[in-house]
Amino acid sequence: MEKGLFLTIEGGEGAGKTTLIAELARSLHEQGKNVWTTREPGGIPIAEQIRGVILDKGNTAMDARTEALLYAAARRQHLVEKVMPALSRGDIVICDRFIDSSLAYQGYARGLGIEEVRSINQFAIDDMMPDLTFWLDISPEAGLARINSAEEREINRLDLEGLAFHRAVQEGYRKLLADEPNRIIRINAEQPPKTVLNDVLSILKQRF
Repeated sequence: MEKGLFLTIEGGEGAGKTTLIAELARSLHEQGKNVWTTREPGGIPIAEQIRGVILDKGNTAMDARTEALLYAAARRQHLVEKVMPALSRGDIVICDRFIDSSLAYQGYARGLGIEEVRSINQFAIDDMMPDLTFWLDISPEAGLARINSAEEREINRLDLEGLAFHRAVQEGYRKLLADEPNRIIRINAEQPPKTVLNDVLSILKQRF
């Protein structure tokens, strides 16, 4: 049976992940591909319930380790219930965030340690890593400005963090890119959405 393709889209707040995923899926559908789009935390009922706890603005007292463990729990259920079955059918899965978010946000920006958070998630994913990850790199100032100007967007707990936290997230992604340059591809997310899409499609054509 043909193995599917597991793509993940990463980036800080306001990087344009949702826009890219919708347009990328549309483009791949037009090429005759079977494509599934999903998100983390979430994508299935159990994980969506965990997402509600993580992002609830009322949960500002949440401990950083609790947060990391909740992400890993949601990730495991999402993986076995949705991602793995699609890949076993030979389909393409495009996921909004995966393990790299935990490493950048909780591991680096929260100060838990990238390797410590990686070990938590290793238990959850059991070596199931993306075939390719696109990091949409945008300055925290520009990303937060996009969020603040967006209409009908609910502000979640992570959006309430200060600028220093979002800068730390960006630095965390830089470290991950340096460690895995073959899997993680940096995309300039301050470009127009169409240019971002074309950059991603070009890389996919080269790789696959």
